[in-house]
Amino acid sequence: MLGGRRVLLAVTGGVAAYKSAYLARRLVEAGADVRVILTESAHEFVGPQTFAAITGSQPHTTLFGDESVSPHTEVARWAELVVVAPATAATLARVAAGLSVDLVSATLLATRAPVLVAPAMHTEMWEHPATQRNIQTLTADGYDFIGPEQGPLAGGDTGVGRVAEPDDIMEMIERYLAPPGDATRLLVTAGGTREPVDPVRYLGNRSSGKMGHAIANEAARRGLNVTLVTTSDQPVLPSVKVVAVETAQEMLEAVESVDTDIAVMAAAVADFRPVDPSHTKLPRSEGLDSIELAPNPDILASVVARESAPFVVGFAAETGDVNRAVDKAKSKRVDLLVYNDISEPGSGFGTDTNRVVLIDHEGATDSWPVLNKQEVASRLLDRVMEVMARKG
Repeated sequence: MLGGRRVLLAVTGGVAAYKSAYLARRLVEAGADVRVILTESAHEFVGPQTFAAITGSQPHTTLFGDESVSPHTEVARWAELVVVAPATAATLARVAAGLSVDLVSATLLATRAPVLVAPAMHTEMWEHPATQRNIQTLTADGYDFIGPEQGPLAGGDTGVGRVAEPDDIMEMIERYLAPPGDATRLLVTAGGTREPVDPVRYLGNRSSGKMGHAIANEAARRGLNVTLVTTSDQPVLPSVKVVAVETAQEMLEAVESVDTDIAVMAAAVADFRPVDPSHTKLPRSEGLDSIELAPNPDILASVVARESAPFVVGFAAETGDVNRAVDKAKSKRVDLLVYNDISEPGSGFGTDTNRVVLIDHEGATDSWPVLNKQEVASRLLDRVMEVMARKG
């Protein structure tokens, strides 16, 4: 299933490191090309030769004294996915602070690949405010987490902090890297469109694309066949098909070319575009009395109007109370509409959190607390699947 996919396994110094050897074996059995890096403290729990025997490749163990001139950048560029299992509180703190003081932390700072983290530590360490702040920072930076779980810990203790089981980690890795096959198809739009005034200037909005990209990543983790039409360069998982666009017209054409079962229209599409954009930069010295505008196409309406319409989730970024969004949910005939007040702290464009109100096609509302956008994406997809199942 993972034939030829490049997985870098980073092992840090916790007693749960012995489980990483089993995870490495599972990856190899699935056909993945596996390389391993270890912190010095990881050597206290499991030896490099164990991983060499399992993977057929000698692990990297230090930033210095290695045959490679720059081992951290070499493996960082090689990897399609980095899995940190187990991840200690110390490693999480170093990476959250941007400290490249050992091979693992330096590699994590150098890689552009998605990173899956499986924390393991005592309950008190996991619940400490510093650790939770580090988790929030790394989540905002795009890291994904699995676990920790409740169960037996080192020294006979019991509580939250047990590393996720290798089989569960393996399942998530397969969601990242396995071909989409005949899975449920999901289309996501993301980012704010840019409508050119001239080759330098444009009309646009403040949308970062973070919410749409979080939805695409969460759907990919669940094994859906995801197409993301976006104006943003936010990171996505390797299995997500990305279609880069800039204008509303380009987004419309890209969306129309995609057959899908679910459409999540999270993009902030500009309502208007300049009628006659200049092909050369407009000199400031000549002034500009006016810009004639024309309405952009309604991409959401075009999806709802399809002969075989998918399950449609619309988004409404507004200021003020929810009533306008309720009216929009009804008039647009969407299955669900996600409303957020962009003037509310922690809920505007470019933030790592969101506070949304979910509105169904009849106008019923469900207000959620402030959540990071990954959690919003997870809850939203849970609700989509729930409503779809109810409708049969």
